[in-house]
Amino acid sequence: MTQQAYIVDDDEAIRDSLSWLLQSRGVANLTYPSAEAFLDVWSPSLSGCLLLDIRMQGMSGTELFEQLLERGSRLPVIFLTGHGDVPMAVSSLKNGAFDFVEKPCNDNDLVDRVLEALKLDKARCAAAATADSVNAQISQLTTRERQVMALVLAGKQNKVIADELQISMRTVEVHRASLLEKMEVRTAVELAQKLAASSGKPAV
Repeated sequence: MTQQAYIVDDDEAIRDSLSWLLQSRGVANLTYPSAEAFLDVWSPSLSGCLLLDIRMQGMSGTELFEQLLERGSRLPVIFLTGHGDVPMAVSSLKNGAFDFVEKPCNDNDLVDRVLEALKLDKARCAAAATADSVNAQISQLTTRERQVMALVLAGKQNKVIADELQISMRTVEVHRASLLEKMEVRTAVELAQKLAASSGKPAV
């Protein structure tokens, strides 16, 4: 899905101003007049970042943020705050928000933060895609191949693996070759690096 910024603010003038500002720097965006309106269209597949007013009629920005966290959203969130809202914004940062910007703010600084948030989201999406790919490969392994993989990753030699699993060394070699092929790596070192890079863990 195309990366873009999602602007949620109950002030139409601010929404329009932010939308124009982002467009002037080449950032595609969509605007929403309330937290509820954004929540209605949110899905885990949304990519980009959220520019969120902290105080709104109805559901507040912090309440929307909490709802999104509960739903597993990975969208980086930048809060737009008034001076009195800074403590709330700082609390949200501790809960995983990307940043907060006090109104009125410097236009260029705000867009720079949006661009950083988009960059972070792109990296997160790439990491998630890699993890999904690795998990799909792991799911293709047989139970015995997963057992062999766990012992290979523990640094054990084929003879030791054969003794522990009470199978022949030749059988270990066959399973080892098969699991490396399915995981699309050539060595145990490459396998360990691939799993570490994707945070994948062998299911044993």
